[in-house]
Amino acid sequence: MDDRSNSLIRQECSGSVLGSQHRREAIRRLSEERVDVLIVGAGVTGIGCALDAASRGMSVAVVEQHDLASGTSSRSSKLIHGGLRYLEQFQFGLVKEALTERNLLLSRLAPHLVRRVDFLYPILRLRERLYAGFGIGLYDLLASRGPRLLPRHRHLGQQQVTKNAPALKGRSHKGAIVYSDALVDDARFVVSAARTAAKLGASIATSTRVVGLSRSKGRVSGATVRCLESGREFHVSCGTVVNATGVWSDDIEAYAGESNSRVRASKGIHLVVPRHRINLETGLILRTVDSVLFVIPSANHWIVGTTDSDWHLNRAHPAATHRDITYLITTLNEVLADPLTTDDVVGVYVGLRPLLAGDSEKTSKLSREHAVTCSTSGLVSIAGGKYTTYRVMAADTIDAVGVDQGLDLPKSSTDQVPLIGSDRYLQLRAQISEIAEMSGVLPATVEHLLSRQGDRIYEVLDLIKE
Repeated sequence: MDDRSNSLIRQECSGSVLGSQHRREAIRRLSEERVDVLIVGAGVTGIGCALDAASRGMSVAVVEQHDLASGTSSRSSKLIHGGLRYLEQFQFGLVKEALTERNLLLSRLAPHLVRRVDFLYPILRLRERLYAGFGIGLYDLLASRGPRLLPRHRHLGQQQVTKNAPALKGRSHKGAIVYSDALVDDARFVVSAARTAAKLGASIATSTRVVGLSRSKGRVSGATVRCLESGREFHVSCGTVVNATGVWSDDIEAYAGESNSRVRASKGIHLVVPRHRINLETGLILRTVDSVLFVIPSANHWIVGTTDSDWHLNRAHPAATHRDITYLITTLNEVLADPLTTDDVVGVYVGLRPLLAGDSEKTSKLSREHAVTCSTSGLVSIAGGKYTTYRVMAADTIDAVGVDQGLDLPKSSTDQVPLIGSDRYLQLRAQISEIAEMSGVLPATVEHLLSRQGDRIYEVLDLIKE
């Protein structure tokens, strides 16, 4: 790779830096200029909306009371998937939509941050092989549109499972099925999407909280925003406010005088266990009474999760109970030859899913579909959905913004907008040895940086040289 190519990569990335200077300029712009869209919330949904709106030529600003991906978007299962269990609920449309998005992320939009992961599904009863095989086969079929990016599922006999998954009890299974899905670095993904939106003109201000909405001529026309660093409050004028605050959605609606409770917070906890403690070559998925349990590879650890239960306490600080932790360990130990104990758990994290309120008492039975509503003119809210389908959720939301403002917007084109770091990723992966030699670092270091930074790797290598 020549110096000119390296220089071009650096130049393209330089306009997307999200630092203190960008924040100061964003706050200045918010306080002085009217924007077409003011988005509240900088999780994957809010940032997805910013990217979609900016790519359609709208002026966009994002305010976030904490930091990028500081809530649920950094506390997920790290999976980009269709959701096998949703097939049991006959949500075929949701699964197909999610698998389409998974393939887009793997192939075009973020191949440096989304990668293949294999899961082993143990067959605990002989009659289960036909049932599970049909379900996973349907999963493969729903993902078959376009080039095949992941291998088809395969069946393993009992001896093969013993070889590939020594951690499992020999008598706990009658064989297994191995299928492929995808993993994501969830928080880094949001940061990459935010940088992409900023490159297209979006202003993003973290540590800024909406403390009220204003009206003009019968519609929401702006918001009062407080800078949490200085304490200063200022007014933002906009065409439409987009409420992408997840489990805080009802709070923003209340500022507009709307009192309908549409969002239900579902708590999901994950345990972090050292990799050496569970001897598996792939991830693991187990059926439970109400849902599924995953053992997900993550560098030198396993992520074990998740739970699905109502949360009515402090939404900013959801917590795992002893009962939650015991449930996950006990469920997993049913198939492990060497059972886990609480001493094996080196970390716990908890996220809150913003599910659409429904009639079921169990959150595990609530739909993972999303809904876009305009409860009052000038305020569009997005709730529900899955991390995997954030781009579709964002497109639907900005479509609703167009309707709210009476605009004939161009169709969403974010399926053609790779996130920063993606463009030259595959090309650079073929040049790992060359980059390592040129930069004076180990090939393993280059591979690690590529999987996190993509074609922004030269920014980091330049810092190493300094």
